[in-house]
Amino acid sequence: MKNISPTLFLEINDTYFNFFVCKHDDQDDLSIIHNSEVPIIGIEDNRISDYEKILSVIKENIYLIENKLNYTFKNIVLILENFNLSFINLSGYKKLNGSQILRENITYILNTLRSYVDKIESQKTAIHIFNSKFCLDNKKVENLPIGLFGDFYSHELSLSLINTNDFKNLKNIFENCNLKIKKTLLKSFVKGAHISESYKNIDTFFQIKIDDDKSKIFYFENNSLKFEQNFKFGLDIILRDISKITSLNKETIKLIISNIELNDSIPDNELIEEEFFANENFRKIKKKLIYDIALSRIIEISELIIFNNSNLCYYQKKSKSIFLEINSNSKIENIKNIFKNVLSMRDKFEIKTVNDLSSEKILKTLEKLVHFGWKTEAIPVSLSKKTLISRFFEALFG
Repeated sequence: MKNISPTLFLEINDTYFNFFVCKHDDQDDLSIIHNSEVPIIGIEDNRISDYEKILSVIKENIYLIENKLNYTFKNIVLILENFNLSFINLSGYKKLNGSQILRENITYILNTLRSYVDKIESQKTAIHIFNSKFCLDNKKVENLPIGLFGDFYSHELSLSLINTNDFKNLKNIFENCNLKIKKTLLKSFVKGAHISESYKNIDTFFQIKIDDDKSKIFYFENNSLKFEQNFKFGLDIILRDISKITSLNKETIKLIISNIELNDSIPDNELIEEEFFANENFRKIKKKLIYDIALSRIIEISELIIFNNSNLCYYQKKSKSIFLEINSNSKIENIKNIFKNVLSMRDKFEIKTVNDLSSEKILKTLEKLVHFGWKTEAIPVSLSKKTLISRFFEALFG
């Protein structure tokens, strides 16, 4: 087998700098040969706040990794999750009047869109640009319809953007570590691509992730990332509500939630067993009360994240698929089931639960994105010297 060099990744999320190195073994199986997490510093409010601190921690850890593996890296792949992002979805049009679609028509549309994006987002840099939809005479076509005849052509692009100063700072940090950024990926895009690869018949969906102290939703349409939004609340808010009303401590509540059935068939007079009160005085508390509190808060969370989210009203008309990911330090299968029921009852959403979509789980998808790009990506973005528009043409026309 051809010897393939290891690949260095860095995921920057809300909590850690997560360094990991992947390599193929003799059987061509891909695995993580190094993984280390370092508490996040130098990033506040989703912006780089202390360049020197970030540079110091990244340089130190890359040095340690290279010494451990006895290998000097030249490139790094970035996976970003905690920077201020914006998303633009826009379409360009060309009247054809029955003529053939030519490369020049696409050139005209892309130049127009590029000029518009530069004008309205002059302080942003594109991380991902997707060809999210091609329409000929108001009918969606799967591939670029060059050579076909029609009256009206529209080309939709979906862009994910980051603050240009943050992007330049990241580039400079790695240049100071003698590394070139091979590719920059948004974590939501990586997850979306993994889900799309796992469910071949679904290319348009929502993904909701609920953690203990935060939540996120992103929307994937036609295999393109179109929107994401973060929320500063998670499962802990449910525990706080139960604790406030019942005066139980959180550890007791976690024990109860992990071990009793919580659903709408609980008898009204059924009490929580005394065995769950090992760390506090026993009190007669109805199981139904615990369920009702949890249900009420989960309904409110669901309304904030998706049902009454004005950013998603238009997208809800296009997809009824939700992939639900719940990550917690506690056993929360009962809570997960309540979420599934609440989400599925409203507007007839189809809910699929997914396990923790960590780097280990989506490793093969991640590798494909790095080496081969993605089917709808107009530009597999890397830090090359080519102009934006020239890379558009190369990606579209070869």
